Amino acid sequence: MIEVRDLQVRYDGRLVADVPELDVGPGECVALVGESGSGKSTTLLSLLGLTENAEISGHISVCGVDVRTATPRALRAIRGARAALVMQSPQAALSPATRLGVLMRRALRLHGRDGAEQAMAEAVEAVLLDREILRRYPHEISGGQAQRFAIALAIALGAEVILADEPTSALDVTVQAEVVGVLRGLRAERGLALLIVSHDLALVSTIADRVLVMKDGAVVESGPAAGVLSEPSHPYTRELLEALP
Repeated sequence: MIEVRDLQVRYDGRLVADVPELDVGPGECVALVGESGSGKSTTLLSLLGLTENAEISGHISVCGVDVRTATPRALRAIRGARAALVMQSPQAALSPATRLGVLMRRALRLHGRDGAEQAMAEAVEAVLLDREILRRYPHEISGGQAQRFAIALAIALGAEVILADEPTSALDVTVQAEVVGVLRGLRAERGLALLIVSHDLALVSTIADRVLVMKDGAVVESGPAAGVLSEPSHPYTRELLEALP
């Protein structure tokens, strides 16, 4: 679902992300980990062509679409509908004057989805939310509910890939577990491909199949999550693990 080779992202000639190889298949979860400023979010945004004013080189394929050569229309067709981006604070992207159900209905109409009401109901239930939440405004829901609503919106649109940027960083431990449980269930039930950006190695260990560790824009270590997190080969990965509380 995601295939990256020799990706390099530069701003004004400065290299900020260098990813030699990144693949995510159906039902698989891959995590990009590292400290702030290591290039994780830039890498994530580049996969959907959202790195404005950046110089991009290399090969990026998402849902079979070559992101670097695709037309704006072709990119709009996969953004949201096939590959959905879930940001760290989804409430910031929700209009405070718009009920959640109205927002989801508009998104479905924009992407030409039929059977909106049934799709909406099934999507919110898939992320363990009550249908009643569709009648609420953004300020009437918690951070965890907002994260799950963002995931529900992706499901309603029929997304095959979810790219999540720090999906649990602003949540308490109990709500983090709920969001991770939802993502894990969607992988198993729907075969979703997940690419997660996180600095939380404890979270990553519970959901990721493979891990890429980034530092100063470069991938310093990668491999199966169990191996990287239990027997890291790079000093930086060991430092990240030693920093866990």
